[in-house]
Amino acid sequence: MTQTYTILFDLDGTLVDTAPDLMAAHNHVMKKYGKKEKKLSDIKTLASRGAWVMMQRSFKEEIKDEEIKKKMVHEFIDFYSKNINNESKPIKGIFEFLNWAKSKNISMGVCTNKKEFLAIDLLKKIDMYKYFEYVAGADTFEFNKPDPRHLTSVIEIMGGDLNKSIMVGDSEVDAMSALNAKLPFVLVKDGYTEKNENEIKHDELISNFIDFNKIIEKYI
Repeated sequence: MTQTYTILFDLDGTLVDTAPDLMAAHNHVMKKYGKKEKKLSDIKTLASRGAWVMMQRSFKEEIKDEEIKKKMVHEFIDFYSKNINNESKPIKGIFEFLNWAKSKNISMGVCTNKKEFLAIDLLKKIDMYKYFEYVAGADTFEFNKPDPRHLTSVIEIMGGDLNKSIMVGDSEVDAMSALNAKLPFVLVKDGYTEKNENEIKHDELISNFIDFNKIIEKYI
């Protein structure tokens, strides 16, 4: 059967609500170093560009020693990798949609600013990895989102067509990636971003993946 279409997904806040486990890892490190812990809502605004940027933004000007910063980020990743799926939950309706997409021979990939090994590990632990032909993380290429090549390279690797592809994400980083790659963009509401939905350019807006097939059917 010939491939009909390609869908790329962000991971955190799009496929899976990972904020509780990200918060646990963040606060574990901050508490150890005597720094201020964050609420869940704070973590959601920090998480879209990966662990290093999230921790840097959390430090702000409090920590100036670069070696200490690196050590804290390393400890964050270490703790998170060991506790990656304690409280993370798939976004409502996602498995039903993924099964539908597979039945229509739609190719699917993941483009995330999470480290590749963490993204793959999480997807495997929630039994979602099998649906995706390719998973690109922050360290897969020499570039990551919002660089459009993070998306276009995955589409090329998967043998897809840029004119028959779409991006699904929850933040302005995802939106910028899609815009720069000239792909339609589906925004997942209440995502991991400081901006509200009206500030993020999108073609479609969803709260979850229930009936998402009806939107995709307009494009394929």
